[in-house]
Amino acid sequence: MSLDSITTSVDEAVSGLFEPIAKWLGEVVFYAVPVGGTDLPLIVAWLVVAGLVFTGWFGFVQIRKFRLAVDVVRGKYDEKGSAGEVNHFQALTAAVSGTVGLGNIAGVAVAVSIGGPGATFWMILCGLLGMATKFVEVTLGVKYREVHADGTVSGGPMHYLPKGLADRFGSGGLKLGKVLAVLASAMVLFFGLFGGNLFQVNQSYAQLVSVTGGEDGVIGSSAGALFFGVLVAALVGIVLLGGIRSIANVTSKLVPAMAGIYIAACLVVILVHVTAVPDAVVTIIKGAFAPEGVAGGVIGALIIGFKRAAFSNEAGLGSAPIAHSAVKTKHPASEGLVALLEPFIDTVVICTMTALTIVIANPASWAEARAGESIGGVTITSDAFATVLPWFPYILTVAVLLFAISTVLTWGYYGLKAWSYLFGRSKASELTYKVLYTLFAVAGSLLTLQTLIDMADAVLFMLAVINIIGLYLLAPVVKRELNSFLEFVRARKSGVADESDEDQEPVKTTV
Repeated sequence: MSLDSITTSVDEAVSGLFEPIAKWLGEVVFYAVPVGGTDLPLIVAWLVVAGLVFTGWFGFVQIRKFRLAVDVVRGKYDEKGSAGEVNHFQALTAAVSGTVGLGNIAGVAVAVSIGGPGATFWMILCGLLGMATKFVEVTLGVKYREVHADGTVSGGPMHYLPKGLADRFGSGGLKLGKVLAVLASAMVLFFGLFGGNLFQVNQSYAQLVSVTGGEDGVIGSSAGALFFGVLVAALVGIVLLGGIRSIANVTSKLVPAMAGIYIAACLVVILVHVTAVPDAVVTIIKGAFAPEGVAGGVIGALIIGFKRAAFSNEAGLGSAPIAHSAVKTKHPASEGLVALLEPFIDTVVICTMTALTIVIANPASWAEARAGESIGGVTITSDAFATVLPWFPYILTVAVLLFAISTVLTWGYYGLKAWSYLFGRSKASELTYKVLYTLFAVAGSLLTLQTLIDMADAVLFMLAVINIIGLYLLAPVVKRELNSFLEFVRARKSGVADESDEDQEPVKTTV
């Protein structure tokens, strides 16, 4: 029996087994109601409303404190002797690498095909709102993290939900928080294996095959797929063994590189079509409020834009606090401010660059997709690049591979923290997880497992429901932490405090 027939049989068997569960779960999590001639998934409304609430609650912190956030990333307010494993810049790049991925390339293309160019405007707005949500959840992640005896750090919703709810509501809050923590860990682990690992490898392999001669090309065979999977697994396994410090060292170099390559490619297309830029901007703005040929009109464009942004930057899902919690700081809100830059980079910059490139280049495949033909998002973006130079799709392939590998690395760390919470931090336990995760990377090049990937998306957005309830309940804690850090900043500026100050309570250390 050939490898192709084995993988086909496995795909069919898994689909047959899990399809009813995946279908039911998707219908529940992504339940949509008709609004203005189109469907609004309630989970998107849940995420957007959270962004609105936290934007108001913290007085537009994402705008007022943007400059301060940049200063913190630059190390201006670093403090000696702070617990943690990585600096602010490394924590940011590690988290960004988990959100920036194929959704920024393929997902945006689909959004501007279904919702029209105007979806870009609403996507940017949703990204700006998500910055406030990210600030809240990451501040809590650092506030309630655990620093272990060996200096490593664990954080995320599985830690701040039980500890934070216990702080505010006593033993009853602790009991509820522990239940939510187990659910959150299971959800992060499931998505990490299938959405953050297998799907990323699968799609990056498909893109690589498409530019190397298709199924008849150099790596189009099942042997080529296996080689690609083993290569990615080996790279990921080596980095994972080094923990967050190793991941941060890689992502702090990889994220700027991949973002730089991709943005440079977009800018080349835009500059070649520079005379079309004013018209494209007008088209996007007009399309946001008076779209033509878009189901649902203005509401349709808004919903598609919000949906793409919410799915892309993961604000409110509880994943990013896991990476940010490893930062070296004594003031939790300092990393919360750093984290609000994440949706800005992911959605406001990279997603917008993709949308603008497609609108300006206006490839034939985009027109066909808007007319209702089924065309992959990566194909549309690739065709937009190809309008300038025919070899630009190869640049896109490099960007896709870098995005995918960085996402696999970061979700490997997220999954490890979830696994450790559920099964303990012993060396045997963690090694078991790392072996399992690398095997999933190999499987990603061979198997589609679309049913389980669909389930993974639903599971991750279920986590958003749990997580955001916790954020609402713990928002007063975040307010106190923000005020504490702002007082420290004022003291540092006036010369009263210096980088060796230790005015924060020590973070709890556990074995």
